[in-house]
Amino acid sequence: MSKTLIRGAKVLGGEPQDVLITDGVITAVGNDLAGTEDATVVEAAGQILLPGLVDLHTHLREPGREDSETVLTGTKAAAVGGFTAVHAMANTFPVADTAGVVEQVWRLGKESGYCDVQPVGAVTVGLEGKKLAELGAMHDSAAGVRVFSDDGKCVDDAVIMRRALEYVKAFDGVIAQHAQEPRLTEGAQMNEGIVSAELGLAGWPAVAEESIIARDVLLAAHVGSRVHICHLSTAGSVEIVRWAKSKGWNVTAEVTPHHLLLTDELVRSYNPVYKVNPPLRTEADVLALREALADGTIDCVATDHAPHPHEDKDCEWGAAAMGMVGLETALSVVQHTMVDTGLLDWAGVADRMSFRPAGIGRLKGHGRPVSPGEPANLTLLDPAYRGPVDPAGFASRSRNTPYEGRELPGRVTHTFLRGRATVVDGKLA
Repeated sequence: MSKTLIRGAKVLGGEPQDVLITDGVITAVGNDLAGTEDATVVEAAGQILLPGLVDLHTHLREPGREDSETVLTGTKAAAVGGFTAVHAMANTFPVADTAGVVEQVWRLGKESGYCDVQPVGAVTVGLEGKKLAELGAMHDSAAGVRVFSDDGKCVDDAVIMRRALEYVKAFDGVIAQHAQEPRLTEGAQMNEGIVSAELGLAGWPAVAEESIIARDVLLAAHVGSRVHICHLSTAGSVEIVRWAKSKGWNVTAEVTPHHLLLTDELVRSYNPVYKVNPPLRTEADVLALREALADGTIDCVATDHAPHPHEDKDCEWGAAAMGMVGLETALSVVQHTMVDTGLLDWAGVADRMSFRPAGIGRLKGHGRPVSPGEPANLTLLDPAYRGPVDPAGFASRSRNTPYEGRELPGRVTHTFLRGRATVVDGKLA
């Protein structure tokens, strides 16, 4: 029998309590607990105890781009960031559009041991948008896929999108859409607006996102299915999702940490670390996204962790790959933008980064209350910590963070996966 006693932590930001973990399960929560004599003690005074974080949107790159990331290095990064489960996106090589590939990713996750890996299946064969992938076979596989996405590409054909939404109804699946009208974004390099005009870079207009979201919430309502909007990034998109939810339609949405903090003004540096899809938007968009996350219009935070090797970012802007790593800094950015600003309390963070994403992905054993009888998937955070981001110390194989040198608050000190410490004192166990 293994026992761990987390002593004096503020559970979801509340009053200090002790939490006893026995053989991977929370067995007691409170003060002056009995049966703790032989437990390993973690002193957690002043720290916040959250349910293990869940990411709906992670690029682990394996198979095919192991130079960027592997399931092992990606799950190490996830653990350091406080995540106990991640959803691995389908744009690998080969594409995760068959039962065989999603099972491969799922088994690699099992072998890594740092966090649970739930594969996301492709919506269409090869992400080409022309023919539905083996949605049923992927769901029936050992991986038990429930979320499907062509992320990186938009399912822009309305008929294909309708068929996908109809298909996944059979097993309560969800289609996660990368909302980007391709004809409106050909050659796009950054957000379309004042900055793009001044810099002479091809713009990615907000309407290219908003038009797809509007179409897809209508389709989801028409067929009575579930649609999830990936990395929502504009104020207009917020209003469309808010309207769809007011109708009672089954629509959910996520926002990335970088869209909660960074704006297109940073592109003036021409530093490709700020090149991302969807692009960094305006300050007005950022503020609208924060308010929407606070009021629940946006359901959750998802990292869109997109690792790239050095050579894919250390080049001129036009040739650089799009994407940023985000697993190891996500909770700090959320504390900075949402908690320290008073928009969310820690219970709200638990809801947006654990409870809701686990619910959207129908992920069992995660996003559970910190209560007796629940799996001990837990994250301890020191909210008083302040320090600069140093990518040299990342567990990820890639270093393309937009926060290098920026001081951010909060540090994950411990992560527990079913009671086993994957991170201890901020270091991988």
